[in-house]
Amino acid sequence: MKVCLLYRELERAADEKYYDTDSIIGDLGLKTLFLSAAKRLIFEDGKLKSVEKEDPYLMETLRNVMMIPLTSEDDVKFRQDIVKDFLEHEELVRGIYGICSDVIRKWNMLGRGGREKLRQSNPVTRLTEDIKVLHLFCDSLSAIRTLLSEQEKELSSEGLKKFRDDFFRSFSKEREEFVKKVLGDISFYTDGSDEDDEGREQVVRPRIVMESGLEDGLKFSSLKLEEVSSRSEKFYKRGSAKYKFREFKNSLTPDSFSTVNDQNIDEQSQLLEFGIVSYIVEELKSELEEYRTFFDKLRFQSAFYLAAVQLKAQMERVGGEWCYPKVCDRNDLSFEELRELVMSMEHHVTVVGNTMSLKSKDLVIITGANQGGKSTFLRSIGIAQVMMQCGLPVMAASYSSGLFPRLFVHFTRREDSEMNSGRLDEELKRMSGIVDHVGEGSLVLLNESFATTTEKEGSVIAYDIIRALRESGVKVLTVTHLLSFAKRMHEETEGKTDSGVQFLSAERKEDGRRTFRMIPHAPELTSFGLDLYEEIVGPV
Repeated sequence: MKVCLLYRELERAADEKYYDTDSIIGDLGLKTLFLSAAKRLIFEDGKLKSVEKEDPYLMETLRNVMMIPLTSEDDVKFRQDIVKDFLEHEELVRGIYGICSDVIRKWNMLGRGGREKLRQSNPVTRLTEDIKVLHLFCDSLSAIRTLLSEQEKELSSEGLKKFRDDFFRSFSKEREEFVKKVLGDISFYTDGSDEDDEGREQVVRPRIVMESGLEDGLKFSSLKLEEVSSRSEKFYKRGSAKYKFREFKNSLTPDSFSTVNDQNIDEQSQLLEFGIVSYIVEELKSELEEYRTFFDKLRFQSAFYLAAVQLKAQMERVGGEWCYPKVCDRNDLSFEELRELVMSMEHHVTVVGNTMSLKSKDLVIITGANQGGKSTFLRSIGIAQVMMQCGLPVMAASYSSGLFPRLFVHFTRREDSEMNSGRLDEELKRMSGIVDHVGEGSLVLLNESFATTTEKEGSVIAYDIIRALRESGVKVLTVTHLLSFAKRMHEETEGKTDSGVQFLSAERKEDGRRTFRMIPHAPELTSFGLDLYEEIVGPV
């Protein structure tokens, strides 16, 4: 049975992951986001009461899904609608995820993927475990059916409604009742025998009715199974007077016999029970075979949506507005009160938001004062873009952008003591890898790239690389302290309304105070480092 909650017709992504996912996760700080989404916040009377321990499976699932971008507006909306549905019915996604996790845990305990040698060498053990797995499947499917039935008229998203309808068709009420009846009929094989503990009041015994003819030599012919069922009867200790009386009574019944006093008959009856139950279980296994991968798929896909629900709670915890992004043209980018989500989660504060409308721009150059929020601003766009491209809401009042399945980050890094070459060489190697994979419709985020060499040399490198990227149809957002590069770009585009270049600057008040907001502004020719010096040392 298909789940198809992440993609309309597919269980797994047909698209590739981002190039260099480790850099995207590390430079944008997404590990904090994964960790936060894996924790459930417990509120009482509108106040945070406790935080549950993180669920590693939610972390890994969110990481895997976020690193495979959606490639169409229709796919984004499909997933967003399911997120909205689960936010309205949080207990549904928690219930589904909990049921699937419990199934897989118990299934593993029953030997899934393990103890295979024991199962192969002991057919009775294998049959017993198969029956228990079928019971587990049936009970879990019934629980999911109950959850979906409770929300039958409340669901609105295409994906969830289709999943519900497909599930009801596949595991109909009639099928559920049939499977439960058959499992009940063979329950004698796993639920007990007269060898159980002495204090047991009831014991489950089989009732097997077979029709047969007799040929010459008293040989059976036309053997046919008429009925298999289980019955409970009072338990009597072997050897007791009541036990002997019952066996004597059974021996007088013309269409039945006792196996107690005849070892050969007892062994033959056990073989008969094993053969009949094996046959029935094989038939049931074929009935339920489609569910052997169903629980894995449903657990993975529901884990993503549970992480989305918990991520929304984390965003509300830090007091920021959140919204569902809209897909627009790739050269357009606009947002209101966009905040850097990772910083908010790490410090449990509401960071300053930025509002911007960048229409028909394929290059954004950000300059300005040190410690003015430039890198934070760039990360806020990168985080929002990755979240948008996997169908998640973002921390902003509104956010509109194109889709960039090929998204790249190039952030300057502290020198590594294990480097075999200089920092510039390391930067150029990473940039070479990006250049090998970019193409039209790519987005590249540069944060103080090529600042590891002289200002003059770095400006030349930045100018040549960014010009080549733009000519290849790549959109570039860069934070830079390379003033010669910024000045040169400004001189080439000044007065041109269709240059496709936007200059932003970190706002600085006359008294040196930083507002941490970006404003349209010509490139600053200083980073105002003296402000920080005076703040630390004192007036010059």
